[in-house]
Amino acid sequence: MSYVVDFENVSTIGLESSPVAETLAGLRANEARYYKNKYGHVFTVDRADEATETVAWVSRVLSDERDIVISSRPLEATSFEVDGLRMAYVFYESGLAINVMYGLADGAKRAVGFKLSEGMEIPEELASRFKFARQKSKLAGVIRGSFFVIKAEY
Repeated sequence: MSYVVDFENVSTIGLESSPVAETLAGLRANEARYYKNKYGHVFTVDRADEATETVAWVSRVLSDERDIVISSRPLEATSFEVDGLRMAYVFYESGLAINVMYGLADGAKRAVGFKLSEGMEIPEELASRFKFARQKSKLAGVIRGSFFVIKAEY
């Protein structure tokens, strides 16, 4: 069942099992606000077990590009197209959010982004491979993020 993420009244719906559910909900709302303001897109998520194709695609990109396997359980996912980009998000129980930005045109920007909810530790599978910059968000507190550029075709 799809859930439209409300960035004005932040809710932990779908994220309750996360030890950082409040800040993960703020992170999810922060992403929803960004897409609404920049593209007019309504950010809607599905339970991960209902969005298996999206979860599998993100997992494949991580595995193929950097041999990364996320140990945390995926809770929610979404995939959509805006402004020539295929976007996919997976929100994990640990508080991690991963997005894949995949430009559809030849030579377009393609990258994987990692965002850590405030209060969570850097996952072991990412700790030694990435440096995380901090950014403040009214909805999510302090978000730590990193990324890498996708080299292959998906």
